[in-house]
Amino acid sequence: MDLKRINDHVSVSGQIQPEDVATLKQLGFTAIVNNRPDGESPDQPEGAAIEAAAKAAGLAYHAIPLGRDGVNPDLVAQTRAALEGSAGPVFCYCRSGTRSTTLWALSQAGEMPAQDIIAQAAEAGYDMSHLAGYLGQK
Repeated sequence: MDLKRINDHVSVSGQIQPEDVATLKQLGFTAIVNNRPDGESPDQPEGAAIEAAAKAAGLAYHAIPLGRDGVNPDLVAQTRAALEGSAGPVFCYCRSGTRSTTLWALSQAGEMPAQDIIAQAAEAGYDMSHLAGYLGQK
């Protein structure tokens, strides 16, 4: 698991396994957001397996898959709600962390200055500069 910290509240990574959930709990995360649709890759665990591990560990679990249909306002609103409703740090994952970072960035539009969103993503290794025009809007 290649965990990348966006800020004190959000970290992202590529695909995780059910056995990684215990480590996430030990690291202090209180919620997991799955941004990867099931079935993208034959070696990918089903979201239900991650959800079961999360619930067993006492972590909240949110399935907000970003697939071929792309980003839409509902996905952004679900992400914002999951982040705002969390009692502590949130861990988001997809195949590489890019979709998770994209949804985080868009969920912060109008809440944080666009340059801060872009800078936080860049520090974690994700280029969100292509979203600059959207990040200044709520």
